[in-house]
Amino acid sequence: MANKKIIPFINGENELAVNILMQAEQYCFAGADALFIYNYSKIEKEREEFLAVLKQVDAKIDIPFMTGMYVGRFEDAKKAFYTGAEQLVIRYSMCPGQPVLDEVISRFGSDRVMIEADAGSEFDRFEIPVDSLLLKHVNIGPELERKLVQFGKSVIIRDSLIRNDLEELLKLPLVAGVSTNHFLGKELFKVKSSMKRAGIEMNTFESSLDFSEFKTDENGLVPCIVQDYKTEEVLMLAYMNRESYEATCASGKMTYFSRSRNELWCKGDTSGHYQYVKELKLDCDRDTILAKVHQVGAACHTGARSCFFTELAKKEYDRTNPLTILNEVSATIEDRKENPKEGSYTNYLFEKGIDKILKKCGEEATEIVIAAKNPDASELKYEIADFLYHLMVLMAECGLTWEDVIKELANRH
Repeated sequence: MANKKIIPFINGENELAVNILMQAEQYCFAGADALFIYNYSKIEKEREEFLAVLKQVDAKIDIPFMTGMYVGRFEDAKKAFYTGAEQLVIRYSMCPGQPVLDEVISRFGSDRVMIEADAGSEFDRFEIPVDSLLLKHVNIGPELERKLVQFGKSVIIRDSLIRNDLEELLKLPLVAGVSTNHFLGKELFKVKSSMKRAGIEMNTFESSLDFSEFKTDENGLVPCIVQDYKTEEVLMLAYMNRESYEATCASGKMTYFSRSRNELWCKGDTSGHYQYVKELKLDCDRDTILAKVHQVGAACHTGARSCFFTELAKKEYDRTNPLTILNEVSATIEDRKENPKEGSYTNYLFEKGIDKILKKCGEEATEIVIAAKNPDASELKYEIADFLYHLMVLMAECGLTWEDVIKELANRH
């Protein structure tokens, strides 16, 4: 059985961008499974401003988000998806003509388009070919259950949880999750744990092994190595006992045992530099934990990103991790853009502008085609490297990073 989801919603209509971003981050770190952010304004300027905010949200959070927007033409849907949104939600009362809807579904897939409908007045007439439905204004009872079964597809219920109960909603047939604004400022990991105790499958940090199966030292402690979940940079090492390990699993925030103070400490409670858990692993001897985290700010008490900054010895070695190299070259290009250097070819391209950069990208793409016809691949790698360099200059000119591109590829995958 698939896990049920808690999907906080954020009303973006007449809301400041900074507040939307703040709420999105809070929900993300509190344990939300996804977000639903909407603004159904028909005013073009307001839609464009909202799209810009969604792009900022996509850069800030690492959970999926759905967006609800007015779609009058195919271009509106395309812009919504290009923000990084996983699904587009369209209100039933504001549905575009069938040709537009057909084009959107054909291009992006029926699984990425969701219709928001009223349980009382619109559910019975629902005939639009999508894979899921966002249902609002529900009244729990036999009639609602009958309609859900008759619909036969996945449903997310949107509800403020003022009259209805979360557990009852999640236990309804075919309900995949609940979208609500009820849990702002609250720890969703605890809410999800309570739902799990009620027999509802939820995505929680429930350990597959009890702490008693770990090999501890004489003081009941296990060392924990902490890594950045994206870059895999080693950030720090600390110790855990049973209580701190269970607190980490329950809260989603790294909690350790301080040997010097002889007490638990949640990383970030004092500094604000919290570590939000993404993954916990145990080594083959069961005596060391590996934690992959989203690190806010610095991991080290000195203010350094990582505790491991004192170089003791070093041997030259090949560091050609593809993404690392691409990021490093991109960072150098960005630095040239911000801090021009006399005689720099990169700065020459920026000075000439977008047309010159595009011309060079086109020329290098043609060189790739020519080199690919040669049976010796050595020339091809040089042309691809040239193309990638000019592509990164173009990305810098247009305000894109490799993370933006990789995230889009991940969304498609």
